[in-house]
Amino acid sequence: MNCLPVRLLALMLCLIAVPLRAAETRPNIVFILVDDMGYADIGCMGATDIRTPNIDRIAAEGVKFTDFYANAPVCTPTRAGFITGRWQQRIGLEFAFGYQVEQFRRVNGAWVPEPDIHGLGLPVSEITIADRLKAAGYATGAFGKWHLGYKDEYNPTRRGFDEYFGELLGHADFYRHIYFDGTPALRDGIKPVKRDGYFTDLVNERAAKFIRDHAKRPFFLYVPHLAVHAPFQPPGAPQSPVVTRENMLTGSRAIYQAMLERVDAGVGMILRELDRLGIADNTLVVFSSDNGGERWASNAPLFHHKATLWEGGIRVPCLMRWPAKLPKGRTTAQMGITMDLHATFLAAAGAAQITGKPLDGVDLVPLITGAHPLERTFYWRMDRSNRKQRAIRQGKWKYLNDGNTMDLLFDLSADIGERVNLGYRHPTVLTRLRQALKEWEAEMDASPKEILVR
Repeated sequence: MNCLPVRLLALMLCLIAVPLRAAETRPNIVFILVDDMGYADIGCMGATDIRTPNIDRIAAEGVKFTDFYANAPVCTPTRAGFITGRWQQRIGLEFAFGYQVEQFRRVNGAWVPEPDIHGLGLPVSEITIADRLKAAGYATGAFGKWHLGYKDEYNPTRRGFDEYFGELLGHADFYRHIYFDGTPALRDGIKPVKRDGYFTDLVNERAAKFIRDHAKRPFFLYVPHLAVHAPFQPPGAPQSPVVTRENMLTGSRAIYQAMLERVDAGVGMILRELDRLGIADNTLVVFSSDNGGERWASNAPLFHHKATLWEGGIRVPCLMRWPAKLPKGRTTAQMGITMDLHATFLAAAGAAQITGKPLDGVDLVPLITGAHPLERTFYWRMDRSNRKQRAIRQGKWKYLNDGNTMDLLFDLSADIGERVNLGYRHPTVLTRLRQALKEWEAEMDASPKEILVR
């Protein structure tokens, strides 16, 4: 049975009528997502050894967030938060797909381990940002690392994207496009393909082509780079050793620098195409990272790194440029989170009224154009057998439970490095945050789920 009518019915139930306005008044939307990039690894965030003039241009001509967060400290759940616009815990995606994952399916009401390492993906019952923008009349394309399911049923072209080119898995050899166990990762649409070239370059070229091909209608371009995730392979080195489990993490700051600068070159390609085609003013461009930096990254002045709920694992750069709508050269302390981008893009496209499963994120544009930041509350959790962390940030306060060892309370406005535990000085604040976190967890755990990935 063809599933298209069912999917269209779901979209009709999920979307209230899109405002009837000329297509050219709706902005194009470009979201560039880097993988494992450090908080301080681009020029506008303080980097001195990595040259990122094109990324920095987005900040200079738009808005730079200082207090922006990833939905999770690792890849898959952050991407799920963006794609669905909701807390990823609602659908059971709390950790990254891969060889370290603990994953289960619900069978007859019981959780059963999923033995196929590539067996699960973003549940097909979920409506994606691409589904919604496509229904609103946008051309939709994704180019880069997907990491939301390897099987064909989870392919981006079956999740609302008109076009896809990239690697489906969490990481792959940048030249040979295979996982370290030999699994082929590269797809052009649904089709497995072989391509010569450095993966970041291939992604950059396809992203620029998508803009050229769709410049006469509103488009949504999603560019989730594999860089600067391991394996650490620089551009211009096709004879790099074949990636194995043993050497995948071998690298250096210099290699990391070259990888990130090649991402910046791709940002430059995108910006030049927008300029050349005369559509830059009405294009919303967002740049961010899916979690904090890893071993060769700099997260200064934050503490710790990817896969933790300390600030270094979850606070990330976010830059947003929309010349027709947003101020130029503004820095904002407004708190934001990856899933907010889903709501922001829908609002910009005029397709923001959602029924069925309400969004957890909010439209950021009114918040960053307002006079004062809005206090918000964000939550995080990792509940793996070998790592248990919980955290909540509310305004300036952050509560962190690191492995059930002790309660930690930080005033991030005065202690961004999370060095001074103030729990004993502010027991009322600590108690309030603990209770709010407990209530959020109960809500997430009560949400119906088909899968559990932790």
